[in-house]
Amino acid sequence: MLSDAFRSQAERLMAERPNVIFILLDDLGWADLGCYGSAFYETPRLDALAGESMRFTDAYAAAPVCSPTRASILTGQYPARIPLTNFIAGQARGRLLSAPYLHHLPLEHTSLAKAMAEGGYAAWHIGKWHLGDEPYTPEAHGFEVNVGGWRGGSPRTYFSPYGNPKLPDGPEGEYLTDRLTDEAIRLIENRDSRPFFMHLSYYAVHVPIEGKPELVQKYRDKAAGMGLDKRDPMEAGEYFPCEHKMHQRVVRRRFQSDPGYAAMVQTVDTNVGRLLDALAAEGIADDTVVMFFSDNGGLATAESSPTCNAPLSEGKGWMYEGAVREPLIVRAPGLTRPGGVCRTAITSTDFYPTILELAGLEPRPSQHCDGVSFAPLLRGDEGFRRGPIFWHYPHYSNQGGRPGCSVREGDWKLIEFFEDGRRELYNLREDISETRDLAADDRQRADRLAGMLHEWLKRVEANIPETNPDWPGPAAD
Repeated sequence: MLSDAFRSQAERLMAERPNVIFILLDDLGWADLGCYGSAFYETPRLDALAGESMRFTDAYAAAPVCSPTRASILTGQYPARIPLTNFIAGQARGRLLSAPYLHHLPLEHTSLAKAMAEGGYAAWHIGKWHLGDEPYTPEAHGFEVNVGGWRGGSPRTYFSPYGNPKLPDGPEGEYLTDRLTDEAIRLIENRDSRPFFMHLSYYAVHVPIEGKPELVQKYRDKAAGMGLDKRDPMEAGEYFPCEHKMHQRVVRRRFQSDPGYAAMVQTVDTNVGRLLDALAAEGIADDTVVMFFSDNGGLATAESSPTCNAPLSEGKGWMYEGAVREPLIVRAPGLTRPGGVCRTAITSTDFYPTILELAGLEPRPSQHCDGVSFAPLLRGDEGFRRGPIFWHYPHYSNQGGRPGCSVREGDWKLIEFFEDGRRELYNLREDISETRDLAADDRQRADRLAGMLHEWLKRVEANIPETNPDWPGPAAD
């Protein structure tokens, strides 16, 4: 039961049309924050934010790689429907060909930025875009300000000069995450009378793994103090299933210990703190909704495997939890109770209707939305049920994942792989690590979920990968 004071504050926030800051990380894993269980990375400001907010344990990205998830946030649609199902411009072949997909976010979509701008909001984009080059830039999708967003999916370097056509170089050695935060704070300090929607999309913690030298040394010393430098964190596994890496092995990180990655995580944490301090200094902290999320899971099986998502399985590029379950922290003063924890599953398509509702704006009836507003969860509605969540990734990833699709309903998750139709079934409440495949033991449930998944694939007109006639076969030991 909400107290009268709490309800009054919530009503005031909604009536006054809050500012909204959506902070999106790149490749940050579910277990990469202290408040989500990391014992190696240090994130005091984000942990404190979680203590003032609602922390979600079962929040999902709509895809295991970046561009599709980003598109889902800005449109409220599943990537399969757009269709933008892979990172732009990723292509890989294995036993199957890569399914066709768009290499840009189409302009006919009423993006979240357009919807907010039409509702009287200033709309600002800062940082990574990776949803298409001209004419599909942030400006074309409704952002009146674009700082640093272009077709590139990763920075050339985190130290200036950046080589980013949408971000003038700073002093030599300036750090990219610091610079993007400087730009965000400058926009807040120079805002006009309109409420604002800020899409703050850090490039961190995507490769290249480049931390500030003093922090890298700090974490080298910490790893030594914990004895982690005496243990081999890497475990070589199977060969990659895709042609371009078929003679390489998947290399999994077994525990968090990379000093460079830890330094990048801490710098993100410090900068989120700087942003929150700026809101307080401007006297608008209580008038601003802050959301913190990641576009896909941590990079744990390739490209130096800088993090570990345990207890979740695998990471970026896979169909398992480590690829799609993300940290989500939401602070909505007057709505979210400090220290609240929500275990209801939501997905990234849901941000679109949720943010519109929080801003007091009407849904967009002319545009299909797969998302469901989870604003009732922020108000403490324990009876809220979102319904099933779907994924479609018909591609080979650079990290070892195979083309597949999946569905989660309640505690149950079914994965189906396109190469051979193989199915895996997990009870995530009892087995968060997806170690016990129950498809053979509970065939009736597996068949029902598969039927639901296939019906959804038809409904969204999902592109299915075709057989590769030139596949030479897997590499042999």
